[in-house]
Amino acid sequence: MNETPMRKQPAEQSEPGRPAAPFGARGDTRPDARAEVRPGDVLASDADRDRVAQILRDAFAEGRLDADEHAERLDAAYSARTNGQLEPLLRDLPAGRRRPQPVLPQPPGETTNLVAVFSGSTRRGRWRTGRRINAFACFGGVDIDLTEAFFDQREIVVQVTAIFGGVDIVVPENVGVRGSGAGVFGGFDVEHEEASDPDAPVIVVRGMALFGGVDVKRRKGKRIRDLRAPRD
Repeated sequence: MNETPMRKQPAEQSEPGRPAAPFGARGDTRPDARAEVRPGDVLASDADRDRVAQILRDAFAEGRLDADEHAERLDAAYSARTNGQLEPLLRDLPAGRRRPQPVLPQPPGETTNLVAVFSGSTRRGRWRTGRRINAFACFGGVDIDLTEAFFDQREIVVQVTAIFGGVDIVVPENVGVRGSGAGVFGGFDVEHEEASDPDAPVIVVRGMALFGGVDVKRRKGKRIRDLRAPRD
């Protein structure tokens, strides 16, 4: 006796001329890939937060924000997850009315982070500075010695925050130094001085000291011998 083979049920198809159901239909919980993402919903990067923090520090130094406003907004900036949460922090500041320039992430390995919380952190000897150094001292101290460092870039930014602590920076005597920061019940001692050689590296120190101190000193006798030599 021959058995009649069972027919396969045809797969469900969309009607002619009707688009297929998007993600999320029929119990599919995946996000709709075609959903429009608003600019304010884009996740903020560390570079975005640093840009906002620098604008807030400048506004505080100019007297546009008092100490409490500055501390509150700075905390909100570093806690923000999206660009939409960063925008209101600058809305009533001159810099917030200008269209922000895109911030490109720095290549890996180009940032050095030094953190001292109830402790100390030191960087000295033969080491590569990279493009940026972040120093954070809270009830502690950070010592940065650049007198024997390799300068891979012509401009090195040192972003400092000292809260009930201190950040001390020692530089060779033939480099340029620029500073932009504020001291609140503390000191931000960065003397602006250009190097005599236009090819000399420039160290830009930015940030703030709250009940703490930031100090930059030149060490006499310590010089970069050949400013035009390739950076090995």
